Amino acid sequence: MSTIVVLGAGIGGVTQAFELKPLLSKNDRLIVISDQERFEFTPSNPWVAVGWRTEEQISVQLPQLFKKHGIEFISTAASRLQPENNEILLADGGTVQYDYLVIATGPKLAFDEISGLGPNGYTSSICKTSHSRTSNRDFDALVNEPGPVIVGAAQGASCFGPAYEYAFILDTELRKRKLRDQVPMTFVTPEPYIGHLGLDGVGDTKGLLESELRDRHIHWITNAKINRIEQGTMSVTEVDEDGADKRQHDLDFRHAMILPAFKGIDALSDIEGLVNPRGFVLVDEFQRNPKYSNIYSVGVCIAIPPVGPTPVPVGVPKTGFMIESMVTATAHNIRDAIAGKGPSHRATWSAVCLADFGDSGVAFVAAPQIPPRNINFASKGKWVHVAKIAYEKYFLRKVRQGRNEPFYEKQIMKWIGAEKLKKTG
Repeated sequence: MSTIVVLGAGIGGVTQAFELKPLLSKNDRLIVISDQERFEFTPSNPWVAVGWRTEEQISVQLPQLFKKHGIEFISTAASRLQPENNEILLADGGTVQYDYLVIATGPKLAFDEISGLGPNGYTSSICKTSHSRTSNRDFDALVNEPGPVIVGAAQGASCFGPAYEYAFILDTELRKRKLRDQVPMTFVTPEPYIGHLGLDGVGDTKGLLESELRDRHIHWITNAKINRIEQGTMSVTEVDEDGADKRQHDLDFRHAMILPAFKGIDALSDIEGLVNPRGFVLVDEFQRNPKYSNIYSVGVCIAIPPVGPTPVPVGVPKTGFMIESMVTATAHNIRDAIAGKGPSHRATWSAVCLADFGDSGVAFVAAPQIPPRNINFASKGKWVHVAKIAYEKYFLRKVRQGRNEPFYEKQIMKWIGAEKLKKTG
């Protein structure tokens, strides 16, 4: 009998559990550990922030769901991993032993790296659904008293798509309310150019996103370092291509949403051979840690080097398609390890993303994610908005049913393929 523990119950952790369960024997034990009792569909957070969704609509309660499918669930945060002992220490004083561990924790949000950043400071966030609820209150205040808005990401951020989404969704909702003319908007990003996305662009994301910002009268500042944030004011330094200070911006705002940089969670910090200096988990081509071969990792918490140097640091995103492929490879490699076989399943580290703009959107495919690529494609249209809604419904339905069936591979790639054929004739 083997004990397999999945640490984390976000998109990576929940899908990992449901993909692993059918591959295990009746004698194997599967445990999920999470610091909260519900699954949240993070891609819908921008919609929560403007009131298009409620928390209840995009979340699933986990205790009864896992029990129904024969998966043990511990809703307590991990305080420390002790890989030499194959043991996890819990915040409530308990311990959990494992034979195999999948780390799927997601990131720690590094709001503390910039003074005044985050929900405990002066800016909103859409990284967590609870943050989006707070952002919705800030949005309501903006509607009651319109004024300048800043949207973007902090230096070191790696997840830029939601920032673009929120800017355009906010613009769409303000236009519906006939308030857009009273709300000047600025997009602030460490990217060296609009549409870089931590990937050095995909297809013509630079042109597509610049055009969208212009059409919606959203100004932008690239190569931006946020120095500090105070009530209603953000200090930003714009640097040149060599990283030298170029221009200082003191921006007023009535409402601001800034995505932070990510780090690894405290329970993993400074474990030599397991994580890099930022706390992200080191993995090989089989999603295994090179030092601790019974530890695997999937999702945002893994270490991926940047695509190249930039004047202001930017990270690399981990998109839904990539996470799906990590989960599948990990499940089959753990099954083989239990059977005494070596690993053979590799994830497809390719980026497939749907960025919703509220009334249209941009989809892109980068295969592989790091250039040079075999596929380098981006497309804009209303179909992306429809596809994002379909993705939300499908994903939440499969979680509630306790199954994992890759959505990007089965449906989104078909839609993107059809759109690409249209454009290429």
